[in-house]
Amino acid sequence: MRGPRPRLPALPALLWLALAPLPGPAARAELRVRVRLPGGQVTEESLQADSGADCVSLELRAADGALVTLTADFRQEVKIFRALILGELERGQSQFQALCFVTRLHRNEIIPSESMAKLRQKNPRTVRQAEEVRGLEHLSMDVAVNFSKAAQLSSHIHNVCAEAKEAIYTREEDVKFWLEKGVDGSMFEVLPQGSAVPELQRCRLCQDRWQPCRCSYSLSIEWYPCMLKYCRSRDAGGKVSSYKCGIRSCQKGYTFDYYVPQKQLCLWDEET
Repeated sequence: MRGPRPRLPALPALLWLALAPLPGPAARAELRVRVRLPGGQVTEESLQADSGADCVSLELRAADGALVTLTADFRQEVKIFRALILGELERGQSQFQALCFVTRLHRNEIIPSESMAKLRQKNPRTVRQAEEVRGLEHLSMDVAVNFSKAAQLSSHIHNVCAEAKEAIYTREEDVKFWLEKGVDGSMFEVLPQGSAVPELQRCRLCQDRWQPCRCSYSLSIEWYPCMLKYCRSRDAGGKVSSYKCGIRSCQKGYTFDYYVPQKQLCLWDEET
């Protein structure tokens, strides 16, 4: 029998297309929206924004019960994906398994933290579906990140990835970008690759549960504010000006490939 599933935190219902100003120089907001998953189920997605720290966080439960979190650190240009995956107790796994994938945050991937903190929801009972489906991104996570040194990369890794200390992964091309910004390279360790270790199989093809292999894990952010919408107005003198009047929502899927020291840490891959 599987253990009890981790629960989403209870968050107050805010959010939607009204970009209302908030008091104070640094706004913090906690948001919640109902989202329809591909199989038709409805889940609750929580959104948090902190314009003072210049970061946003989205969290939802996937159809398989996994708790998926995306944290965007705009200041450090870092994205952190965390997955809490339900373990298979009857197969010797713990109650849940935690994974963290850290990648570069590019400009215009998600709306700014200041705009996210201003969002309001007109009807909290409405079930949302993304207006735009962005292409699946397949990422080879070939570098491990040392948890004890990762705060220099992003201070949010310490909290977000605390349950995945031995399973934090990134890409060599993103490491090169961060090194150019002056990040300490000692926190990174290149992982074994198929070209260097010819016998390294994909986990789905590996029969021995205690053999190293290349794991694959997929997740999807089903609904997130990816762009701001602008409206136009005309004053009494006929001058036209534009202003922020809402958001465009997107869905995006990711598949991460990474090294594991034993197939026991990647049992879901045999089911794909």
